[in-house]
This record gives sequence, structure tokens and C-alpha cells, in this order.
Amino acid sequence: MVKRTSHEDSPCGVARPMDAIGDGWSLLIVRDAFDGLRRFGEFQKSLGLAKNILAARLRHLVAHGILEAAPAPDGGAYQEYVLTDKGRGLFPLLVALRQWGEEFCFGPGETHVQLVDSKTGRPVQKLEPRARDGRVLKPEETCVQLPSRLPKRKRS
Repeated sequence: MVKRTSHEDSPCGVARPMDAIGDGWSLLIVRDAFDGLRRFGEFQKSLGLAKNILAARLRHLVAHGILEAAPAPDGGAYQEYVLTDKGRGLFPLLVALRQWGEEFCFGPGETHVQLVDSKTGRPVQKLEPRARDGRVLKPEETCVQLPSRLPKRKRS
């Protein structure tokens, strides 16, 4: 994997997680894990990704606690990759990304997969940020509040 600038000391809730999930392939692996894929070969078949790149991404996701490697339940020689609680916490992010993609990345009438409620078969309601009182918030109705004292940053 290409060496990237670390955001581990950033006070930003967008920048810091990018160290763990800042790669499109990694998010597609997590998406596939939510869809029930567990074995290396399943991920490779789904993504068409080179083995060395897939192996590096899986190691990275395990190192960041998003997936854990576990022995196959059938006692076989293979291991499986299972979402941790931290990994399952990415579900709302994937739903939001999927819904954004459905709205802005397909032409009118273009066929695409859709996330539906397994009980009703109906599309999942669009995620919307809400105020504590339940109002839907627009971007201009929010601001990023900096902590009163930012921690000292490490020098490179």
C-alpha cells in the first residue's frame, strides 16, 4: 500500500477515520463483508482485485480492528474475515454513500442495485442528519466547533 500522511492526531472526525478506511477497495471489502462474504477467494471473486492488493487491504482492515481473522467454522485450513463491532459501525456510512451514489451517479431510469428492508422489500429510508429536536438539518444549518484547546501536534 502507498504510504500516506497519517491523520491519527487530527481532531477532525472525518480525517482521522481515513487512516482506517481511506481507500475505495477497503470500503468495497467492508460492503462485501456486510453481504456475507468471509473468505479471501470470495472477496477476490467479487472485486476482481489482485491477490497482493487484496491481501494488503485485508491486513490493513484487521490491523485497524474493522475485520478480524477467524478460523473457518468448518475446521478447514482457511481463515475467514468477520466484521467487528467497529466494522459494523460503518453500516450507516455505507448506507449514506450508497444513497448518495444512487442519487448522483446513475442516469434517469438507469438500473442499479438498491438497499431494501428485508422485512418489507421497500427501499431503506434516506439518511438525513437531524437536530436533537428532530428537524432535518441542511449543511448551512451546521458548523464545525473546534475544541477550546487543541492537543499539540507531533512534528514530522
